[in-house]
Amino acid sequence: MCGIAGWVDWEKNLINERDILEEMKESLNHRGPDEGGEWYSKKAGLVHRRLIVIDPAGGKQPMIREYGENRYVMVYNGELYNTGELRRELALKGYTFRGHSDTEVLLISYIEWGEECVNYLNGIFAFAVWDEKGEKLFLTRDRIGVKPLFYARSTSGLIFASELKSLLLHPEIEARIDTEGLAELLVIGPGRTPGHGIFTGVKELKPGYCLTYTQEGLKEKQYWWLVSKPHEDSLEETVEKLRELFVDTVKRQLVSDMPICTLLSGGLDSSAISAVASQALQEEGYGKLHTYSVDYQGNDKYFEANSFQPDADSNWVDYVSRHIDSEHHYVIIDNQQLVDGLREAVYARDHPGMADIDVSLYLFSREIKKNFVVAVSGECADEIFGGYPWYYQEDISEINTFPWSRRLGERIKLLSPELIKRIKPEEYMAERYREALDEVPLLPGEGRKEARIRELFYLNLTRWMPTLLDRKDRMSMYTGLEVRVPFCDHRLVEYVWNIPWEMKNYGGRRKGILRKALKGILPDDVRNRPKNPYPKTFNPAYFKATREWLLDILNNPRSPLLELINRDIVLALTELEEDFDLPWFGQLMRLPQLFAYLIQVNVWLDDYSVKIC
Repeated sequence: MCGIAGWVDWEKNLINERDILEEMKESLNHRGPDEGGEWYSKKAGLVHRRLIVIDPAGGKQPMIREYGENRYVMVYNGELYNTGELRRELALKGYTFRGHSDTEVLLISYIEWGEECVNYLNGIFAFAVWDEKGEKLFLTRDRIGVKPLFYARSTSGLIFASELKSLLLHPEIEARIDTEGLAELLVIGPGRTPGHGIFTGVKELKPGYCLTYTQEGLKEKQYWWLVSKPHEDSLEETVEKLRELFVDTVKRQLVSDMPICTLLSGGLDSSAISAVASQALQEEGYGKLHTYSVDYQGNDKYFEANSFQPDADSNWVDYVSRHIDSEHHYVIIDNQQLVDGLREAVYARDHPGMADIDVSLYLFSREIKKNFVVAVSGECADEIFGGYPWYYQEDISEINTFPWSRRLGERIKLLSPELIKRIKPEEYMAERYREALDEVPLLPGEGRKEARIRELFYLNLTRWMPTLLDRKDRMSMYTGLEVRVPFCDHRLVEYVWNIPWEMKNYGGRRKGILRKALKGILPDDVRNRPKNPYPKTFNPAYFKATREWLLDILNNPRSPLLELINRDIVLALTELEEDFDLPWFGQLMRLPQLFAYLIQVNVWLDDYSVKIC
């Protein structure tokens, strides 16, 4: 994986603007600690930071290829999982290759198929190609949105980058936030509406979209979307196809010239990936798979079961590791590290995020990076197969908002009266919810319950899952670790999308169809154990530490947070002795995480010198 940035300008000579692009490039060092590259012409400049995973010598970027009378220059962040098939197809068309990198295959795919090349790709990617003769910039992003890409218009051009911090180094892009940005931050946050870059004038290229920019202007086009159609496979056929797709996906994502490991929680998803990976690596003669798990000091003492987290993972980790014969590594995080890392997590995301849930992944990734360059994770199976509690709540048809943000009323109380009047939080949330529902590709003839379930899956795939993918990318890449997510393979997503609910819910179990498909891959007790989310700390020391930090902010009249909140209401929360009974966001974010989120908002406003306009 890598970091990319670039600038196209129709009036300035960009050969004279190298200092700006160099600074943008260096801000992405964490994404590509191994080497950097740059390419400049009068009208375009592309820069790159590289994390070497495949073909160290042959995958250098920016990659330049001459074809006919034209020159193409590409910068790329991602990984292709069908490189071999594409190389063979392109070779039959007469193309030759200088190395074995997916970067070269990707650039030649663009030369051959142009903008339609995206339809041939299986992978996670964000890349840019400058067509020198045509004076055209092409930007695109993978179907699911695993890899990030942001852009903004300048006075006479366009600037793009993997991360917001890089864009903010351009002199024409300021850290400003307007009414809509405030609503994203304090109503939708820690999530984001697809396409929003939080900062004024900054946009995110949406998943499954591409963009072309010429002197005639900018055009965005959606190249991929979910299609609803009747599922015609029997239960047995569905189970067999799922199993084949899953195993094929995991094996494809093990390709690497660098050491690779898996993240293992002991739950269904990570255990299945680790089991397939362990067998595949041993069959290829690579020896034992290394697996990693994370936990927190004191969790064995303070853990309390609830509907979102029914049991602890630690015993299951040992059991699965022994079963698949992996070399397991435990990472135990100190609670003070979680507090101290809140600021660093803001820098990784470039805006407030999921508080200690982010920090723990950053610390976890930092430990893994000491020994590995690539890891494989079980993220996103719950969104695709229906693993969340909100799929099973009886009142689900009555929930007229995003099910992970059901405490909006309580959140609004935390805001200042002036801000409430300005951003109209209930209206903003309702509009974003309606927007999402309007996109759902409903299937004619479906009953009310099936249609509602389809809506829920769409909301999870397009509004909730991006929050987790953002977290995974920013926290891991901030340490220079590449994390792959097999459950985001678009073939798997497309197939599961149309499996009817009664089949997905086979046996009346969450992710029942996946459990059945994994029979023989995992022991039955692991296949059938209840779902657990990513672990969080239950230690009261964390609650106390975040409360004390928040109190310091509340008692400092220069704190920028005070402009946005109702100080008295927030102050009253710090006097509570018990946690919320329902998360204010997602599954894990309760009162300590609310304190931490407000801390992160203050850090962000202060350290990024954000101007509210």
